[in-house]
Amino acid sequence: MPSTVLGISAYYHDSAACLLVDGRIVAAAQEERFTRKKHDERFPSHAVAYCLKEAGLRIDQVDAIGFYEKPLVKFERLLESYIASAPRGLRSYLMAMPLWLGQKLWMADGIQRELGTTRKILFGDHHESHAASAFYPSPFEEAAILTIDGVGEWTTSSIGQGRGAEITMLREMRFPHSVGLLYSAFTYFTGFKVNEGEYKVMGLAPYGEPKYVQAIRNQIVDIHDDGSITLNLEYFEFVHGLMMTGDRFARLFGGPPRQPDGPVTEREMDLARSVQEVVEEVMLRMARTAQRETGSRRLCLAGGVALNCVGNGRLLREGPFEDIWVQPAAGDAGGALGVAYALWHRYLGKPRVSAEARGAWAPRTSVRGVRLQPDQSPAPYADEMQGALLGPRFSDEEIGAWLRQQGIAGERLPRAELPGVVAQLMAAGKVVGLFQGRMEFGPRALGCRSIIADARSPAMQSVLNLKIKFRESFRPFAPAVLRERVAEWFEMDYESPYMLLVAGVAESRRVPVPPGTEQLFGIEKLKVPRSTVPAITHVDDSARIQTVRREENPLYYDIIHAFEALTGCPVIVNTSFNVKDEPIVCTPEDAYRCFLKTQIDVLVLESYFLVKPTVLLPAALREAAVPLG
Repeated sequence: MPSTVLGISAYYHDSAACLLVDGRIVAAAQEERFTRKKHDERFPSHAVAYCLKEAGLRIDQVDAIGFYEKPLVKFERLLESYIASAPRGLRSYLMAMPLWLGQKLWMADGIQRELGTTRKILFGDHHESHAASAFYPSPFEEAAILTIDGVGEWTTSSIGQGRGAEITMLREMRFPHSVGLLYSAFTYFTGFKVNEGEYKVMGLAPYGEPKYVQAIRNQIVDIHDDGSITLNLEYFEFVHGLMMTGDRFARLFGGPPRQPDGPVTEREMDLARSVQEVVEEVMLRMARTAQRETGSRRLCLAGGVALNCVGNGRLLREGPFEDIWVQPAAGDAGGALGVAYALWHRYLGKPRVSAEARGAWAPRTSVRGVRLQPDQSPAPYADEMQGALLGPRFSDEEIGAWLRQQGIAGERLPRAELPGVVAQLMAAGKVVGLFQGRMEFGPRALGCRSIIADARSPAMQSVLNLKIKFRESFRPFAPAVLRERVAEWFEMDYESPYMLLVAGVAESRRVPVPPGTEQLFGIEKLKVPRSTVPAITHVDDSARIQTVRREENPLYYDIIHAFEALTGCPVIVNTSFNVKDEPIVCTPEDAYRCFLKTQIDVLVLESYFLVKPTVLLPAALREAAVPLG
């Protein structure tokens, strides 16, 4: 009988479930995708049900069940923090304690009730779950491990080392001193939502100047040589209050926090740039310490701060490691995967299985873009995340039946014709909603629940933000590029399948900017094309890159390949298939609803496509299409 492990994360944000069968990820998903509540923190009952269904199992057939952190230790931290700050934290204390005393302290019983089982619930450590999620799915036999987030139980950052099936934790930084909470404080102060708006701060940073770096370093945080930090708690409220920052923080930075619906001013841009530079410096120092402590040539990353792809890009370029691998679900959702792996390897004592044994062996490319020589050993393990394509999928038969049931007019195209037709539509300036294959696990859409478009269009960035995503106009979009073409278009020759590395657009693809451009302020900078692929080029000439291999996502690769054959450009825009404040779509119904309420031109549902009445179809599509019915 196969051995099975179920991992669960819940009750803070981005709850999720993951199921391993004989050490391989069979399914993983976030609860938000099913409930349609963004960052849903509730018990992941829908995600668990999906994972069990995917494996054809009942809950009583699961061998081990793990939760990603230890609630009693977390309660200890909260209680000690409230006592240490009394009476200032009384209001926060009174709000938190009923939930803890009535529910969270009895979490094992609650999880058993939710699952309908009496099986024992095992509890992992928050940062060890992150470390396991970073190392075990990676292709490395041995690596340093760096985890950085807000806070788990007490730990806010950790350094460890993985070797084979063993992980050893070497160092930790403890609450309240936290890189993640420092970044979240600036997220809050610049008017964005904590645990959600950190992406926006990162995207806003290139518009600003690092005017506040010295103020942050002199007043807010001490950065030590080893990368650990000490926060000046006089500037923060999160230890004892309901807000991240207080009056002293506001006085230092020239006034109260920006209101969420207020205009984004030069101050917010400069604050974003400044905290981004500070955090990048901390990440580099931590990485150098991890390398000294372990002697490793490779680094694995997880924790919410590991989603800072600008910082990851600097680690790749300037850090001491030859290779880095970042867990695509680096935040709390990935904790479900991490605790499942920890139970498999450390609790059940199971070994890792080599890529060769799985039939998935492949050489890697080093950080410097130099391919492995014949006498160098390739990575012994596969990337077990399988392209992060671990969620539900829907067959053509299921989609066709649903369309007919709903009375929706659509047509079906032979699979071989689909890439060329989609490429023609994009080349004609159309925006395509692409729904195919298994849903992605983690915050990024990687070609299965994506909105795709022509990266060469100067207008596309604005069209996508304002007419389709309904989000802030300063937000950049990511390129998807054929893996074999990435070095021709970007200042990087490295795997980036999870859109977690930022690099510059290649000099050969940049265009001269008109005189006077340097005088432009803020969002006005967006109006200036900076490369031959302006829709994905940020105002600092950078891009958040996704490299695409056919082995991981055949249809997506074929679409980009067909677009290159048609236009000479192997780069397209890829953004998540959702609108502001909604999760990425999960089902055909979700995709259709998003299609209707946006200005997406064409919806592709596996082999089916739906077209807005205003869209003129290419002749090839009109001839090849088969009416639904």
